[in-house]
Amino acid sequence: MHRREVLTAVTAAVLAATLAHAQQPAAAKTTAIAGLPVAAQTAAAAIDPEKIRAHVRFLSLDLLEGRGPGTRGDQLAAEYIATQFALAGLKPAGEAGGYFQKVPLVAVHTVEEKTKLSLVPAGGPAVELNYGTEIVAKDQTGQPAAELDAPIVFVGYGIDAPEYRWDDYAGVDVKGKVALIIVNEPPSDDDRFFKGKALTYYGRWTYKYEEAARRGAVGVLLIHRTDLASYGWEVVRNSQAIEKSYLDGDPLATLRAASWIQHDVAQGLFKLAGLGDVDKAIENAGKPGAFHAVELPVRLRGHVESRVRRYVSTNVVAVVPGAAPAHPVKNAVLYTAHFDHLGIDPDAMGDGIYNGAADNGTGCGILLELARAFAQSPVPPPHPVYFAAVTAEEQGLLGSEYLGKHPPVPAGQIALDLNYDMVLPIGVPLSASIGGAERLDLWPTVEKLAAAFDLALKPDPTPAAGHYYRSDHFSLARVGIPAFSVNEGVLFEGHDEAWGRKQFEDYVAHHYHQPSDEYRADWDFSGNAKLARFGLELGWLASGQEKTVEWQAGDEFEAARKASRAVKPK
Repeated sequence: MHRREVLTAVTAAVLAATLAHAQQPAAAKTTAIAGLPVAAQTAAAAIDPEKIRAHVRFLSLDLLEGRGPGTRGDQLAAEYIATQFALAGLKPAGEAGGYFQKVPLVAVHTVEEKTKLSLVPAGGPAVELNYGTEIVAKDQTGQPAAELDAPIVFVGYGIDAPEYRWDDYAGVDVKGKVALIIVNEPPSDDDRFFKGKALTYYGRWTYKYEEAARRGAVGVLLIHRTDLASYGWEVVRNSQAIEKSYLDGDPLATLRAASWIQHDVAQGLFKLAGLGDVDKAIENAGKPGAFHAVELPVRLRGHVESRVRRYVSTNVVAVVPGAAPAHPVKNAVLYTAHFDHLGIDPDAMGDGIYNGAADNGTGCGILLELARAFAQSPVPPPHPVYFAAVTAEEQGLLGSEYLGKHPPVPAGQIALDLNYDMVLPIGVPLSASIGGAERLDLWPTVEKLAAAFDLALKPDPTPAAGHYYRSDHFSLARVGIPAFSVNEGVLFEGHDEAWGRKQFEDYVAHHYHQPSDEYRADWDFSGNAKLARFGLELGWLASGQEKTVEWQAGDEFEAARKASRAVKPK
């Protein structure tokens, strides 16, 4: 047998034993709101929390070695998910008539002891930067070594946002140069200007790298300041100390030094350039009309050395055909969840397997049970429903980014993406976190359905953290698809909100991205099932609308949606 056939056989045998323990579904509360067919309610009621449990248990076994992308555990997880899709009766929607969509990746690990960077003023000696404590960097190009000697240009927040009449790059050319950029975005209390206190994508460091790359920069120096970043330098340092993957051939992964510098280093750089106080410059850069980009009389010089490996992981994609004619597709629905995690730490003393039971075995369990409920419904949904278990989320939403660039049907034909990520199995939620849903014209329907499910919708308590841009739905939103994640709030049956907050705080403090994120037999998956039922009914309603779902007028993804709708079906 070929290796893939062996993996399939092993996976099928183990999953059969795992699923044998699943119990019959608990009685499910049905809902009834205007426009929701009985068939949708029936399909939702069939969702079984114990089947979700069985999937989570299997996917978080030590056998799968933490599901690191490009590893044996990654292959086992993908084979398991594909086998589950097949057993439930879904059709393949990947490449070459199969369930798999290959995702080519390149992984880069900076060799710290051989990477040297310094600031070189027009007059005077170079200032060596201590790697790790003063600067961190990644060479995105996938080359083993990069040499740098380029002038530094201060471009404020590094944002070009025509809708806000804001262009930090006005009047300068950064091609072949290094862009010095402030983290975050201009401060505002006005919802019409960078959405007030809420972070837009312009404030994310990923945007700043991308925009600089679009303009031909060879490097970026992001100025870290804890209050602006909302996390300390150690978070930056630790995230750069490990291997980072990029989509192989990504046209925006071109920076030879995608870097962060400490606030004190930025202050020293400003002093070298004769520009005074960096905090005053940051303050001025956030005022409309007060900032103009400037090239500094200082260069970034150095050598970045990397260990590089190229590998292929997979997204797993399947479809339940809809009742409507196959062509042209209209109002298809997509459900997503990432199946990767952090793999194995070879240097760990003791347990080094990052099992990822909650993150994101739970999302995969929900995805698989949604797929089964749709596929086994006697009445098909109005239009095709796609299911994608995506890879490399922990590496920067890479699997979903690839899916967004290569969707199973054109993005303009997809009405909605609902994503599930890290849904703690701790009971029945009475509130839900669905940040981003309010940005869609589907919002009134979301509100009505949530009320029918006895789910209070709470606003994001920390809008400045930009959570919307940190999970896989964002990759689909970027290509115009209306998208958001479905998760529980902090209020649960039998408890107050303080109890719910404590559960989440404990998970983040002691289990999030730790080997201790393991399956527990005392977990209660009834809440996972409730959110799955909510998502099934919402997807059915979105698919059944005469008019497809749109972003609210003026939303940052409205233009991408219009562009996607302009693409004619093949």
